[in-house]
Amino acid sequence: MKILALELSSARGSVALFNDGNVVFFREWQNDRKNSGPFFEYLAEVLKEFEKPDTIIVGLGPGSYAGTRIAISAAIGLQAASQSRLIGFPSICAIECDTAEYCVIGDARRQTFFLARIHGNNLAESPTLMTEAELRAKLDKVDSTMSIFTSEKLPQFERAAIRYPSAKVLVRLASDANRNFSQPPLEPIYLREPHITIPKK
Repeated sequence: MKILALELSSARGSVALFNDGNVVFFREWQNDRKNSGPFFEYLAEVLKEFEKPDTIIVGLGPGSYAGTRIAISAAIGLQAASQSRLIGFPSICAIECDTAEYCVIGDARRQTFFLARIHGNNLAESPTLMTEAELRAKLDKVDSTMSIFTSEKLPQFERAAIRYPSAKVLVRLASDANRNFSQPPLEPIYLREPHITIPKK
């Protein structure tokens, strides 16, 4: 079974293909939100080499809304053309690391941050919004041996190490029939309701 993974939720994008028990294609790059060129180049490369996948999995964030939307849109187009199975999974559950349990923090903008806890590549605690002070207090209570990751620079939280979600992890997760995946229609994971600016009359 060929599984294609697309991950664009952070500053490091990646594309991977899993076939017959092995990751046979993997590309990652510095993901510039203003330039999706590398993503489509690697996508064309993997499709040319391995043709249509049986399953497509997309990282749903939370993270870059624009990047996640691009990955979802590309996956929808591929699914329509290939009739592949399409699924989604939280990107923060697909961070490459050596520990089964970890926390993820991130900047949710508007002076708020989020905290989530991952266990066995599943959400043990969904992302929760809080202020900087609330997050500091929460992290102070987290066991000192627990890994804390972030995919962006947050120097005010000294314990947080930079780690990125990876398509290489996503393809392996997609091969596990016992996991619960999001089904179409896929959407990015929203930390809050989308903010809409209404023009003045």
